[in-house]
Amino acid sequence: MEAEENDSVVVETEPSSSHGSDGDDSLRQSSDVLAKGLSSMLSSVISDFDCRAQQTVQSQDHLSSAIDRLTGELDQLLEDAPLPFIMQHAAKISSVRKRVSSLNSLLKSIQGRIDNIDRMLSIASTHGIEKNNH
Repeated sequence: MEAEENDSVVVETEPSSSHGSDGDDSLRQSSDVLAKGLSSMLSSVISDFDCRAQQTVQSQDHLSSAIDRLTGELDQLLEDAPLPFIMQHAAKISSVRKRVSSLNSLLKSIQGRIDNIDRMLSIASTHGIEKNNH
């Protein structure tokens, strides 16, 4: 039996046999090994992506809370500033805050979709392995 390794995925192949049922079993075994290897590789890629997406969501939440804090501080400062200056910069800050909130919502929606895809792949992978073993 030979093993080929690429990153953390190990694919094992057995010598091929051309003896009827043995060939079918070998082909089925090779297919199972390939399916498990692909599943393992996809699982690690999805886990890495999930981790990075979660970090992005946390960063966006941190940015959103920082903008909220700064908006509160700005409100206090604006009480003493001249009115035209206040109106001009308040509008810009409000616009930035709306864009950040919109991006944060979009990222959370995307993360939810990725979680659903990950769940479906895990279920499909589990059912596929169980089906092939029977």
